[in-house]
Amino acid sequence: MLFRLAILALSVGFPVAVLAQTTPPEIPLWPKGAPGFEDRRNEPEQAEDYWVRHINNPSITVYLPPKDKATGAAVVICPGGGHRELVFNAEGRQPAQYLNSIGVAAFVLKYRLSSEVNSPYSLDKHTREDAYRAMRLVRSKAAEFGIDPNRLGMLGFSAGGDVVSLVAYTPGKGPSDAPDPIDRLDGRPSFQMLIYPGPLGLPKSVPADAPPAFLLVANDDVWCSEVVVLLLQKYRAAKVRVEAHIYTQGKHAFNMGDRSDLKSINTWPQRMADWLTDNNFLESAGSPVHK
Repeated sequence: MLFRLAILALSVGFPVAVLAQTTPPEIPLWPKGAPGFEDRRNEPEQAEDYWVRHINNPSITVYLPPKDKATGAAVVICPGGGHRELVFNAEGRQPAQYLNSIGVAAFVLKYRLSSEVNSPYSLDKHTREDAYRAMRLVRSKAAEFGIDPNRLGMLGFSAGGDVVSLVAYTPGKGPSDAPDPIDRLDGRPSFQMLIYPGPLGLPKSVPADAPPAFLLVANDDVWCSEVVVLLLQKYRAAKVRVEAHIYTQGKHAFNMGDRSDLKSINTWPQRMADWLTDNNFLESAGSPVHK
């Protein structure tokens, strides 16, 4: 089928490279499967419409910007879905494509789901393992991906914000004697962007070396607006750089904003791009790490 599509593309004048971009590579976090669950790595995922479920071989899907636009900045994206599923298209693929448009490499994480029916996984252990491993794996391939490992952040939507919190507020350096060299690397993000983040990720306090944060939510989001208010207060108490946007309307799960009738929600991704720019994360030299 792919061969026939390639021939068709050539016949109408489109380069085959365009076809390649429609199927971004997916890289398993562990070559032999997740530790302790290697025997489940070949179990097929379930995907329909907007969601993906039954993830037993966690992975990152790679979206790289055009080389002439690349800034060297990169983001691991954690889609939401209540830890029962992943809203992969609207909170994974679509934000990755947006980040690519502003020169940021993106890696969409398929993490194990702790609240799926009959799930053998826990949020604190297995999802945390996935988040750390994703960050370390991307950093280990920084030269291959053309990114700056000191400008690798995370973007989390809803439950994906819980996933980001698992690695944002604790030391990220892996054990120096880890058998796999990847596991020795830093798994903490250089910055984080949380869009209507869930309550499970709210830390008791924000450490002074926490990554700078961009927070965004609608005030009428009954689940997550208070989370952002509380997190903003904790960031201010810790004197760590933070920016928060609380929109009057929008409720929950407006994704990248394009399906909303509200102008403020339509354009929220530009606020994120502005924040990345103003905080020098898109700069190729002298970029801030943890401060």
